[in-house]
Formats: sequence, structure tokens, C-alpha cells
Amino acid sequence: MAVWDLSVTVEDLGADAPPITVSVTSDLHIGGVILKLVEKSQVKRDWSDHALWWEQKQQWLLRTAWTLEKCGIQADAVLIFMAQHKSLRLGLPNGLTLRLRACFSGPVFRTVLGICKIMFDAPQNELSLLRPVEEKKRKKDKDLSEELHDLTEVPLTSVSRPCLYNGMPAHFADSLQTEKVYKMLSVSQPAPAPEAIAKLYRPASVVDKAHIHSRWLDSSRSLMQQGVQENDRLWLRFKYYCFHDLEPKYDVVRLTQMYEQARWAILLEDIDCTEEEMLLFGAIQYHINKLSLSEPQTMTSSPAMDDLDSALQGLEVKLDGAESSPQDMLENLTAPELNDYLKIFRPKRLTLKGYKQYWFKFKDASISYYKSKEESLGEPIQQINLKGCEAAPDVNVAGQKFCIKLLIPAPEGMNEVYLRCENEEQYSRWMAACRLASKGKSLADRLFQSEVQSILSFLAMQQTNPNTHTDDSMSINTHSLVSPRYSKKYKVKQLTPRILEAYQNVAQLSLTDALLRFLQIWQALPDFGISFVVVRFKGSRKDEVLGIAPNRLIRIDLGVGDVVKTWRYNNMRQWNVNWDIRQVAIEFDGNVNMAFSCVTADCKIVHEFIGGYIFMSTRSREQSDTLNEELFHKLTGGHEAL
Repeated sequence: MAVWDLSVTVEDLGADAPPITVSVTSDLHIGGVILKLVEKSQVKRDWSDHALWWEQKQQWLLRTAWTLEKCGIQADAVLIFMAQHKSLRLGLPNGLTLRLRACFSGPVFRTVLGICKIMFDAPQNELSLLRPVEEKKRKKDKDLSEELHDLTEVPLTSVSRPCLYNGMPAHFADSLQTEKVYKMLSVSQPAPAPEAIAKLYRPASVVDKAHIHSRWLDSSRSLMQQGVQENDRLWLRFKYYCFHDLEPKYDVVRLTQMYEQARWAILLEDIDCTEEEMLLFGAIQYHINKLSLSEPQTMTSSPAMDDLDSALQGLEVKLDGAESSPQDMLENLTAPELNDYLKIFRPKRLTLKGYKQYWFKFKDASISYYKSKEESLGEPIQQINLKGCEAAPDVNVAGQKFCIKLLIPAPEGMNEVYLRCENEEQYSRWMAACRLASKGKSLADRLFQSEVQSILSFLAMQQTNPNTHTDDSMSINTHSLVSPRYSKKYKVKQLTPRILEAYQNVAQLSLTDALLRFLQIWQALPDFGISFVVVRFKGSRKDEVLGIAPNRLIRIDLGVGDVVKTWRYNNMRQWNVNWDIRQVAIEFDGNVNMAFSCVTADCKIVHEFIGGYIFMSTRSREQSDTLNEELFHKLTGGHEAL
């Protein structure tokens, strides 16, 4: 075969070094080219992490057994011999920046697993990387440089189970520097100054939120393929709001970073909440800040964690669809009932104007209502099956408003129903029943009473006690605990006593319980876990918003902000992407079809969100240590992955 020259730039020799020319034939494999390069460079070092990067094709040549001919490489190819792992700056949810070595040659999915292995000492696929939103810098801020926490010397560990040393993963205990980084990751940061919050980017509308979600990197392509260079800055964020197997003893860093992401989402008004909820969030933040300064940072088991399923029920979002077990069927045979007078309101039904009182009966994951208690032996006015529904709180404790917002699955989307209760006790029972029914469980389920108590304790936290006095009013930095909207609305002397009143309800919580409680209240917000994309539906002439949640898709009117339709994943038969015209088509049960093209983001991002949530629903506790990467790429990859 003819011998020809191939020029390769060796990155480690420096930018000014000339390319190395090696004589090759078309049947020489990639490994042979690398061997010739190493010999000709005459540099003795470990080259095992290096590989060839093909600049014109923007791809790595990782199949070392393939020949040059099979790869399609000719003499004009621009090849660079470089390290696969390089330094990367990560903006963390707590606002600080971490520098570590990341894989630039594998898919981003695998790169994130490697990062999580260093940070959390366990593989997690609920996180991903996105390009940061550039903040406007003022002239007087130009000399400020970000503080970097360096983890580039920490090796990738291959231990499947976390190994603790002095209360921290073993690889953090190697030096004082890494111990300092671990403390930064595992301890919540002090409350930021109001001026610092005001400088940060805040989405002003749902379109702004959609632009942020258009910045997610493609999980099936490498960092290099997406234009990321060494020492570039990316954000590491929780992308999928399905939090599996959270164990505070081992997951200190993960729990803290989840809290930080939730806290900043509230402070920067990325998620809406009521005034009462904001005050409660501020009180818990204040409590966590105090404990973080005073307590040694070891997460210990607490009474709230004795039943892990109960404590994390507000965090875990599982897709419905599991088959009923024989035990569940036996429970249903003897399931108790719930009966009471409630008020009902259906916003889009002309027959009911305002709230009307009826006698309600709850049994076997469905509710029936009658004109009165005496008529409950006959046929109900309507029976509503709650399996697969969504139950969201609509509560104002100070105003004695206790409503349950139900979204009932229907062929054309979701029907909206409001139930109004008289008091906290009635609300907690019916809300707990609706939540269990949405998962196909009855009142006989063992979680019913614990769910009732959890709701009651949450309501108690929102109750104010004006007679309680505290001497903390001088030390509290009120405007650092609430979003700018409330900072402008109220003065410090108005906010401080209200936050301290709410603080009395959470002052007895341990650090672990306070973090979990904050996350549970965050999870209960109506807009929790929704990622927004501006789309144009097939047959429509205007742009609309598609909300992607852990268990459903939401069609939102861009002008008004109202929910038009909702489709649940468990009613989805299939979804397809036409990569030529960049259109996503989805088919649901009942011959319901919809299609849309994306305006603010690539359709691959939407495809990856849907496939990612389906993938998360397949995970079980037994599989938590190993992730099926092949299945993830089948569900989320584009036509290139196939």
C-alpha cells in the first residue's frame, strides 16, 4: 500500500511547537498512529489518557482498532493528540465555583457521572451541565475575580459504596485543601447580601425561564463536540426533579446542593410562592444558617428519618403505573371510608358558579358527592376516579382558606376541580387521601396517618404566634432571606417580626430535618420541577409555552399564562422526533395526538427531558449503584445515537 504523511499536533508540546509528521498507510489502525506519535515525540510520560481529535469532523477517534481508511482519514485531516480529561470550572447551585478534571471525550451523561463520583461519591443522573447565563458586569466590578475551589488532584474513585473517613468521603480527607472544599460543598453558604441578590440574573417572564432551559448540553455528545474548551465555565444543576435514595448520612453534599438550588430558585423568583410560604422559607433559611455556624457538620439519623419513605415522600416523584399487588388488593377489600361536607368548584363548567356544598364520600381511590348525607345511599351526582390525578394545595392559613386543587385525567387533557375544606383537620385528611389516591392507594395504606400528620405539621409551621418574643431581631439579615419582590414591598422592621414568628415553628428542627422540610415545601409549590420551552403547536399560528414536569406535559398560553391542557406520561403511547423538520410528535391514549416545533430550544432538549423522566421511572432501589447508560441513550439520544 502507498505510504503517505500525516501531520498531527501534540497539544502537550505547546502551542508554538510544529506538528509531528508520521508516515502511515491507509490500513494502519489508530492505535498504530498513536504509537508512532509517542515514539517520534521522544517525551517520556504517561500517554494513556490521550486520544486523537479530528478537528474538521469535530469527533474523537476512540476506536483504536479502526484503520485510517475505515475512519475516512486522508492526508488533509487536521488531527490533535490531546488529553481526554481536562480542567473544567463548574458553577455550583450554591453560587461558588469548583475546578476539577472532567472527561471531554465521552458523552456528557458519562462526564456528569464522573463529576458526581467525585462530589457525591456516588453516580447520580438527576444532574446535568448547562451554559451559564451571562450576568451584566458594571465597570466597578471588573477587578473582582471569582474564588476557585480546586479538586483537580482528586482521582476518580472506583469504589461502588461510599467509604467515610472522619465523616467525609475518603478522597476528601487526603489534604487540608480538599477538606476545605468538602466543607464548602456540604455546609450551606451564609445568607447573601441583598445587593448581591439584586445583581444576579432573574427571569422576568416565562420566556426568560425558557431561554435558561435552552442552554442544557446534549447528554449524548461530548463536551468537545459542543464547543466546550479547557477551563471553560459551566453550571452544574439538578435537571430531573426525581431524587432517588437520599440518605443524609452519605448524601450530605447532595442534600446541601439540592437545598442551595431550591433556595436560589426562590430568592431569584425562578419559582412563584405566596407571601406566607416566602416567610416560612425565610425562617427555615435563618434556622439552617444558625445551625450551620454552630453545629459540627455531621448528618446524623433523626426521628424524621426513621421511616425514610415517609420523610422523602415529598421529594420522590414516581410515575404511576405499577401493577397492584395481592396485598394491595386485600387492603382494598377492607378499605375505610372518608365522609364529610365539602364545597366544590369547577372553573370551566357553567353548571357550577362559585363553591357549592355537597356530601362527599371517599372510597377506593375515588370520590363521590351527593346533595346531602341522607341521599348518599343512592346514586351520586358524580363519581371522580383520582388515580393518576394531581393534588396541589391552595392554602392561606392566616385567611383560613384550605383548598385542594385537583387535576383529573381526561382524554382531552386534564379537568380542574377545587375542593374547599372548613379547617386544618378536615383539609389534612382529605389532602392525604387525594395524594394516596393519585398513586392508586386507598385509606387503608399504612402511609395515610403519617401523611395526615405531615400535612398538619406543615400547616402549623405557617401559623404565627405574635406573643412570642425573641432577642434575635438584631442579628437577622431579613432582606437576604426573601426575594427582591418582598424586599421592595416591606421594610426591615415589617419583615423581621413576621419571619421570627414563623421561625418559632421550626426552631426545634435539627439541621437534617430543616433541610428536608425546606425541600418538601419547595416540592409542594405548584410550579415545582417544571422546565419551560417556547414552542409552536401544529396547526397553531402563535407561540405557546410547553412545561415539562416529572410526570406530565403542560400546554400554557403565552399571553395569559393559563394552563390550557395537561398530558401525563402514563397515558403516553409513544413519541417521535422528525429530525429533518425538527418536530416532536406524541401519541396518547384515546387517539389523542399532538405535535410541535421548538422556538427557544433545540427539539433534542425536549426529547431528552421526556426520555430522561421515563428513564428515571425505571430506576429502583436495587439498581441505584449502577445506571443503565445504554437504556438512557436509547430513550434520550437522537438519530446519531441510534
